[in-house]
Amino acid sequence: MTLAVAGTLMQTPAPDQFTVTDAVVEVDATGAIVAVHDRSTPEGAAAGRAALDAAAERVELAPGTFLMPGMVDLHVHAPQWPQLGTGLDLPLERWLFEYTFPLEARYADTGFAAAVWDDLVPTLLAHGTTTAVYHSSNHLEATTALARTCARHGQRALVGRVAMDHPSGTPEWYRDATASEGVDASAASIEAVEALASPLVEPIITPRFAPACTDALLEGLGELAESTGARTQTHCAESDWHCGYALDRFGTTDPAALDRFGLVRPRTVLAHADHLTTDDMALVSGQRAGVAHCPLSNAYFANAVFRVRRALAANVRVGLGTDIAGGARPGLLAMCQDAVTVSRMLEDGVDPALGAAERGVPASRIDTATAFWLATAGGAAVVDLPVGLIEPGRRFDAIAVRADRPGGTIRLWDGFDDEARIFEKVVRLAADDDISHVWVDGASVKP
Repeated sequence: MTLAVAGTLMQTPAPDQFTVTDAVVEVDATGAIVAVHDRSTPEGAAAGRAALDAAAERVELAPGTFLMPGMVDLHVHAPQWPQLGTGLDLPLERWLFEYTFPLEARYADTGFAAAVWDDLVPTLLAHGTTTAVYHSSNHLEATTALARTCARHGQRALVGRVAMDHPSGTPEWYRDATASEGVDASAASIEAVEALASPLVEPIITPRFAPACTDALLEGLGELAESTGARTQTHCAESDWHCGYALDRFGTTDPAALDRFGLVRPRTVLAHADHLTTDDMALVSGQRAGVAHCPLSNAYFANAVFRVRRALAANVRVGLGTDIAGGARPGLLAMCQDAVTVSRMLEDGVDPALGAAERGVPASRIDTATAFWLATAGGAAVVDLPVGLIEPGRRFDAIAVRADRPGGTIRLWDGFDDEARIFEKVVRLAADDDISHVWVDGASVKP
């Protein structure tokens, strides 16, 4: 069924570019964007009217409602959904062993898994997350059920069974028994997700992180990535402890070690990566991998702020991740605000005992436009998906946000708020109740 959506389109085609268009977006029956008609010109207005008249379904957004690209969450721990907002006062190792691993082990119960997935996926869609990159548990059946749930609710997703077998980095009761069993189960998970034959859902190879994986498992998963062409994801250079661990075990940085195992590849998602060195950034850029910047969870566990500006200058692909449940907010609009906030803290510094010239990292701040680009086009580029922008040739993954909802937190003032101010208010202040429409592949999926 063809679709035409008319309204004020706000998006960020580049990290420092924000555009507003009075548009009619024309979508074909497959969900591809055919044209974006700019109604500020006579020709565009006429073409837009024709598209609306010809469409099987037409949506005309009211003034005060804004059309925006759907958001790409590059890092979600799906099994951690029930623990969202808890335990974040603990150090990472205690948080994992006391909260996370016991919870993830419960996903051997497929009934429990199904109940969680059926709550998680529509909730993220309601928050405007049209694409999610998921770490599942290490259970094949639960992971397949997560992929099936994404397909059923209409969310674009990359779904990965978590592989982990290291005897000191994982509990005995929640790990792969051997490296070969972990590789075989990961291969079976790829086959199971692909067997769903969903145009929206794909598998992704998922070693949890080096401390949870033996060399044999990392090597086997690298070979699996090479043989299947599947994307990969893992945690990378997240914290002082993580980086020290890699140096002690491998004699090099975490990204360099992962690369030795064939796990830093095109379309690889490296979660966090706060501690990338200059050489690491060159490696990640050269391999056409990317970073899931998780600003909120990094504040709890990373001991540092990811240097977005420096990474972009080094041609590193960067997007945003919530890191549910290490990040205790389910939507990326809130994460955009966090990304701006932590960039200011990085630039200005946080220790008042130091002089202003010594306290921060100059030229680190990002603005709302850059943050929204990370959440949309930037994230899409990391995983090489044709989403993140509303332009011909991409898929129509989009949201509509009301800035005039009674009881909402957004206030627009005539004669005061120009287009740039409106955009900033929408990104910083909108809640899930303000998102009136969500489309994935041209289909309405708002719960």
